[in-house]
Amino acid sequence: MGRPIPRSPHGEAEPTPREIAMNLVAKKEAIEKEIKEQQAMLDANSSTMTTELVDNEGFPRGDIDVYTVRHARVRIIELRNDLKAITDEIAVALQAVFNSAEPEPAAAEASAGSHEEPEALKPFARVDGIAPGSPANEAGLIREDLLLTFGGLTASSFSGGSLQPLATMVASQENREMTVRVRRGPEEIDLRFTPRKWGGRGLLGCHIVPV
Repeated sequence: MGRPIPRSPHGEAEPTPREIAMNLVAKKEAIEKEIKEQQAMLDANSSTMTTELVDNEGFPRGDIDVYTVRHARVRIIELRNDLKAITDEIAVALQAVFNSAEPEPAAAEASAGSHEEPEALKPFARVDGIAPGSPANEAGLIREDLLLTFGGLTASSFSGGSLQPLATMVASQENREMTVRVRRGPEEIDLRFTPRKWGGRGLLGCHIVPV
């Protein structure tokens, strides 16, 4: 028999660790979108977070909408704090996703009592293209590399040919260094890179397909 589905006191099925992580990533993206909208208000007033809002005589400047600029600044500070908090929540949620993919205790004990070598890592994705100057390119990733691990993700983290867990991981680890293990010919190589905005599409700058 399979595991019983966890349910809330109201009888509703509780979200899985993966669903929780994906919901948090969606909230993170919404926060980032609003930060851009507030930044656009500053840009429209030729202002930054530190632009003076009074003239030389101490009066509010007449060439900008002082109220809008002040409101945008306050909101951006609030949103940046929210972004930091939810990024930390995503890290915890992703750990729960990885833990849920671990073997059952009985299976782990059986494995621990065995003298067999641990099973080799299996590739779950292939690099189909690399953009010049991208984070992936700078880290040394090349076309036809086979991904064996991606942060804490392994082949067991994926199902149904979907790479959604990888996309979730990338979104949650923006500007944080990650380790990726690839199989390149007969070799296995560890690479380090940081998902980030770089002027091209995505945070990696590479095209990855399932295998």
